[in-house]
Amino acid sequence: MTTTPEFDLSETGYKTSYTAVRKARRFALQGLYEWLLTDYRFATSNKDLQGGNEPHTIAARTRAENAMHTVHLGYYHELMRNIPNEAGELIVELSRFIDRNFEQLDAVERAILLIGAYELKHSLHVPYKVVLDEAMQLNAHFGGADGHKLINAVLDRYAKEARSTEVAAHKAAKSAE
Repeated sequence: MTTTPEFDLSETGYKTSYTAVRKARRFALQGLYEWLLTDYRFATSNKDLQGGNEPHTIAARTRAENAMHTVHLGYYHELMRNIPNEAGELIVELSRFIDRNFEQLDAVERAILLIGAYELKHSLHVPYKVVLDEAMQLNAHFGGADGHKLINAVLDRYAKEARSTEVAAHKAAKSAE
């Protein structure tokens, strides 16, 4: 397992507001969606067709074609670099909580689940409830009408495993209220 650098909200040179991080997730979702429909699909079905639409190519094209001055570029690049590198592992981990093959899910749902799982696993500075809420926001903006049910259920169950201490502390604090 490779360690991934965490972004620092105080890092200079990047927009660092939470809105900028949210925009980074949105652009990453769009890039991962494209990757899932092209290079990833080719890599899993016919390796001879792989190449030409790798995540770094998608990220470069996205930056060239969009005004990204309000996006946290560090986080965007972290997501676009690390999620494809860890996609196989994340899919295996998520698949335990899905009642069908991961590949049968809508590509938007797959991309949202990969972002959520990655953040739950590696972005420990982001509270797990925020990760789940951000996934719901992504689905509301890009996904289907009922996609939120699957995404919430899967990521909630994944959070209980990936962030067991934080989830237990949240439940304890809620029951103490």
